[in-house]
Amino acid sequence: MTSLQAAILPPSAGWSWIVQGIRLFRRQPMAMIFWSVATSFFVNVGALVPVLGQTALVLLTPLLAFLTLCACRKLDEGVRMVPGLWLQPLQSPGTTGALLKLGLAYLGCSFLAALAAVLPFMSSMLDALGTAEQPDFTALLQALQGPLMVFGLFYVLLSALFWHTPALVGWHRLPLRRALFYSMVACWRNKYAIILYVATWAALFFGLHGLLEGLAAVGLPAGLLAWLALLLDVFITALLYCSFYTIYTTIFRPSQAAST
Repeated sequence: MTSLQAAILPPSAGWSWIVQGIRLFRRQPMAMIFWSVATSFFVNVGALVPVLGQTALVLLTPLLAFLTLCACRKLDEGVRMVPGLWLQPLQSPGTTGALLKLGLAYLGCSFLAALAAVLPFMSSMLDALGTAEQPDFTALLQALQGPLMVFGLFYVLLSALFWHTPALVGWHRLPLRRALFYSMVACWRNKYAIILYVATWAALFFGLHGLLEGLAAVGLPAGLLAWLALLLDVFITALLYCSFYTIYTTIFRPSQAAST
């Protein structure tokens, strides 16, 4: 088996990933827009089902991420995406089971992170809820700030652990623990590039939505703005998917050197 080594890239790679993702998107824009709409629909439907829907979304996140990476690899290879190709990667023996196992690990870690974030603040949250029929929402929001900040810190760690694991498990057949370790090391080695990457996307997203708010302030119809916001989110998500693939292909490259 060809060993893998996580490359150490300069911070400017954060911008390069976005540029390369845009170039990849331009090869088959309608295919990625379709996938963006399909995944958004799946997420919205899952969010409508209490508990079970959200649980299924977290469980299937690695599987959807792997399908996205496989589609981007087809685009990179110049293969025209047709309906039969989207789910084709799951036909490989053992792939679906390994990704569902990864999804269970992600679900379990997310649950533990949420539990660890909530327990220290449980008393203050219960006090904010009180015994009245109508709780004090201002006090409740203040009580939730602590748990949300703690969970945010845990989520950064979870993101590093699971960022590259779908590809490492699905393409390279690495055991779960080894894939988690590789992903963590790869993110740590390229932390500055990742920070720049995330900050750029955040600035772009909030900047464009700020522009829409400015258009609303000058009297543009609310219905038109809602459609523009929807189209904008679909387009940005499609570009984001393509950039995920470029991150993986630039960090993990076949090497004759010892594995990470």
